[in-house]
Amino acid sequence: MISLNGRKTLISGGSRGIGRATSILFAEAGSDVAFNYVLREKAALEVKAEVEKRGRECLIFKADIANEAEVKRMVEEIVQNWGRIDVLVNNAGIWTYGEIGNMDAAVWKETMDVNLNSLFYFSNAVVPHMKNQKLGWIINVASTAAIRGEARHSHYAASKGAVLAFTKSLAAELAPWNIRVNCVAPGWVDTDMCAEVFGDKAFKESVRQSIPLKRIPPPEDIAGPILFLASDLARHITGAIINVNGGSVLSG
Repeated sequence: MISLNGRKTLISGGSRGIGRATSILFAEAGSDVAFNYVLREKAALEVKAEVEKRGRECLIFKADIANEAEVKRMVEEIVQNWGRIDVLVNNAGIWTYGEIGNMDAAVWKETMDVNLNSLFYFSNAVVPHMKNQKLGWIINVASTAAIRGEARHSHYAASKGAVLAFTKSLAAELAPWNIRVNCVAPGWVDTDMCAEVFGDKAFKESVRQSIPLKRIPPPEDIAGPILFLASDLARHITGAIINVNGGSVLSG
């Protein structure tokens, strides 16, 4: 029922986790996909192969999304190849430990550069093209940490809280050009980002038990709502935050 046939999608951080699942799901729905990676070239090539196996074109770029010049170069190359970008998924992010009063400023800055500034860089570069075609979809990936806060991860929660405000602001600003801007806010997800803490089986089980649905989702469970927001089924939704957390944080 959901079809993205003919669309061109740019995803930040497509080589693993939610970005990988989203790249493959979008290809299944008929969209060509472009994404960046930083270090994992082998993983990026594997995702590219999965996209192409589904009959779609895939462009991959080694690019640091915290570097505005690299983001601009990436967007320019995609537009040169495809002529347009229809969907932007701001997915890439990092999650590190940081105890306030003992946190190095470099840790705070890195998180803001990757989790927040990159959204500005990508959106700022892509929106002019979407305005020209008077059509576009932007889906930002935040976190339940933006809603409830997260002890010893205040820098992460703050960056994701800003993503919510950024989403709502762009939704109001870009609506006249038929550009819809929405956000998916996952809770715990079984990805590489959580691999270290989930190495403690007792902790992982405690997390599972804390979720009303009693399961820690795979990244595909987050890719589904992202796909929905990029589809015509969501044509009257903009500025929305979809919480995908199994009921662990209930916020309207």
